[in-house]
Amino acid sequence: MTRGRDGGAGAPPTKHRALLAAVVTLIVAISAAIYAGASADDGGTDRTPLAGGRLPRGDAAPASTGSWVGAWSTSPAAAEPGTETTGMAGRSVRNVVHAGVGGTSARITLSNLYGQSPLTVTHASIALAAGPDTAAAVADTMRRLTFRGSPRVIIPPGGQVMSDIARIAVPYGADVLVTTYSPVPSGPVTYHPQARQTSYLADGDRTADVTAVAYTTPTPYWRYLTALDVLSNEADGTVVAIGDSITDGFGSETNANNRWTDVLAERLHEAAGDGRDAPRYSVVNQGISGNRILTSRAGRPSDNPSALSRFERDVLQRTNVKVVVIVLGVNDILNSPELADRDSILDGLRTLVDRAHARGLRVVGATIMPFGGYRHYTPAREAMRQEINEEIRSGRVFDEVVDFDKALRDAYDPRRLRADYDSGDHLHPSDKGYARMGQVLDLDALKGAVPVEA
Repeated sequence: MTRGRDGGAGAPPTKHRALLAAVVTLIVAISAAIYAGASADDGGTDRTPLAGGRLPRGDAAPASTGSWVGAWSTSPAAAEPGTETTGMAGRSVRNVVHAGVGGTSARITLSNLYGQSPLTVTHASIALAAGPDTAAAVADTMRRLTFRGSPRVIIPPGGQVMSDIARIAVPYGADVLVTTYSPVPSGPVTYHPQARQTSYLADGDRTADVTAVAYTTPTPYWRYLTALDVLSNEADGTVVAIGDSITDGFGSETNANNRWTDVLAERLHEAAGDGRDAPRYSVVNQGISGNRILTSRAGRPSDNPSALSRFERDVLQRTNVKVVVIVLGVNDILNSPELADRDSILDGLRTLVDRAHARGLRVVGATIMPFGGYRHYTPAREAMRQEINEEIRSGRVFDEVVDFDKALRDAYDPRRLRADYDSGDHLHPSDKGYARMGQVLDLDALKGAVPVEA
């Protein structure tokens, strides 16, 4: 890690998965007991029974103490092919997301960015998953979501909406089920195709189901859902990572949460628990596979919008953002119609930094990792990568630099990823490589703000 514009590097952490599962189970049991009594007399007007005869518990509720932070988020990436006419009409979409920080209340954001007609959601719910790789919920955690007091919301084309606050205890590391149902066609579905997480579909309105019986269709996508925020006593702010497939986690194990951002979130959680002098931040992932700094793909709005065009929505508008981590540039080098211009890429990165500084946000930037052996590798592209990295390392681009190139390259052939850090395509890291990335980012680099620039 090197200092940057303000003047001013190990083995992956032990996962302790069995211990974490036991802790989550204990917290769920305790929170269920607490909230069962607290929500029994909710004054909501919609008291439709849940599946199994249960009433909705813990609907919209006043917030208690803590800070609102991002527990999970994703970037709307494109219009889902094949959904142009009917969307997800008549189906329940149960998104499974992983909470990178714990909290006592939650709210979600739904997007109809790529819709060509209004998206009508008549019911939505949130619950804790009953275990890994399942659509089943812990019954006493099922909550009906509302929007300005109503279970029904209409999201205009290109729009998004945030739910009311739901009273639900979300433990760190829990899988959370967010389910929506739309009875009418809505045009193209706004989705994120590289979720690296299995979600589920069911026919009919099964938003309140606590069993997985109706959810017979697994899916590798996230649909409509773009954010889960929690009211947390564990974190005071949010780190937003914006990037391409390497931040999206392409090639990492599905349902294992092995993206480099997951590893960073775990390190911050452990540091806070140990009482170390580390930032109390959550981490959210705004990676889109194939993303570039300068150019978007076709469409209106554009599929896979450029970092320059999506920075306001995907970074600056995230909840309580304090720090931005930028991991971009390789696709501009590899996939431009003609060889990308080195200065244009650097100017694009500096523009992102200036926009963050205008909000007083600290920016950590990464060097571009090697891609020797990848099908689009050429000596000219390698020379451009080296030139851009030299400028990044100089400290004239970012406030802080995390040298992912140095951390993952082959010591004997620095044009390539080290073999055990390579997923096999010579561009994307393996799970071990992602763990290395999450470890090498110095937590101290996330500390502090910058003066707001006019």
